[in-house]
Amino acid sequence: MGEKVLELVHLQKQFGDHTVLRDIHLSVEKGEVLSIIGASGSGKSTMLRCINLLETPTSGQVLYRGQDVTARDMDLSHYRAKVGMVFQSFNLFNNMTALQNCVAGQMSVLRRSRAEAEKIAMEYLGRVGMTPYIHARPAQLSGGQKQRVAIARALAMEPEVLLFDEPTSALDPQMVGEVLDVMRSLAGDGLTMIVVTHEMAFARDVSTNVVFMADGVICEEGRPKDIFENPQDPKTREFLSRFLVG
Repeated sequence: MGEKVLELVHLQKQFGDHTVLRDIHLSVEKGEVLSIIGASGSGKSTMLRCINLLETPTSGQVLYRGQDVTARDMDLSHYRAKVGMVFQSFNLFNNMTALQNCVAGQMSVLRRSRAEAEKIAMEYLGRVGMTPYIHARPAQLSGGQKQRVAIARALAMEPEVLLFDEPTSALDPQMVGEVLDVMRSLAGDGLTMIVVTHEMAFARDVSTNVVFMADGVICEEGRPKDIFENPQDPKTREFLSRFLVG
């Protein structure tokens, strides 16, 4: 057994009378790249938002290294520094430069000095190929560049786990590749990642494990080879048939 970092136990989420997640059980080990696939509305993004407590689970537990992060006394900003998130809509501060976006959280949450925060920010902006744009504001950047800054911002917090919520869905097709290249590189470095994605080639080629969701439940979970070449659940087979003709 590997080193378990995150675990979901009997996780449920309801919005009014509508149940979005039903009795979810999931565990993620250190260094794992878990891709979550499924049709829109299957509960993928809600599950990710529950992990980061952007949505409060209706019931069940989210365990980080065995500690229930839904407990009242949990320091959420500290937890979110450890379990970072990259959003599909970037969520950058429009009044800040790329560098300032990557410095702000480090100073406010991690209490780093400006000099230390800028040094670390520069390291990660370089890592994602954004060094030439450190003084640019989001309005001056392409979608792919904004997403790379958002990834650098998350990495600058030096998280243990990074959550990606459909990080390429808001991008033009020609910009998707540059973001996926960064994510492939991070996976190669051993970063623990949970990725909600419609990019089937990424899920197949980069993941260590794949989860298929439908109707708020995990229908199937396994190694990419098993999920993509020999899916057991009829819903998984039907979903993948649209992407994997032949």
